[in-house]
Amino acid sequence: MRRPPLGDDRGQVSVEFLGLTPLILAVLVLLWQFVLVGYTYTLAAHSADKGARAGTATETGGAGACAAAAKEDLPGAWAGSATVGCGAEGGLWKATVGLKVPVLFPGAGTFPWTVTGTAGAAEEGS
Repeated sequence: MRRPPLGDDRGQVSVEFLGLTPLILAVLVLLWQFVLVGYTYTLAAHSADKGARAGTATETGGAGACAAAAKEDLPGAWAGSATVGCGAEGGLWKATVGLKVPVLFPGAGTFPWTVTGTAGAAEEGS
């Protein structure tokens, strides 16, 4: 009967994987948070664009239509923290939408800074 060598490394891969698991999880959490930051920027820009276009409408436009359109399609977690500013400047309707970035899961909490999206649209002629 042969004895196994003293320096046997069976199980080494499992031990190394267990040691790296916290690092792998931390990287995944950071990547997910970056995705949420990017998605919040996209939502803010899209909402501002939609609000600016609604504000230029000849019959139903104005600041009220701008604000309503900007908040219309926002998901619930972002809609609660949304701040919308609309106004006309020299033939151009400007809309600014500010959104809070959620921490890990939408609705769980937000970071203290605000992501801002700004858009403008030319006023329609009468």
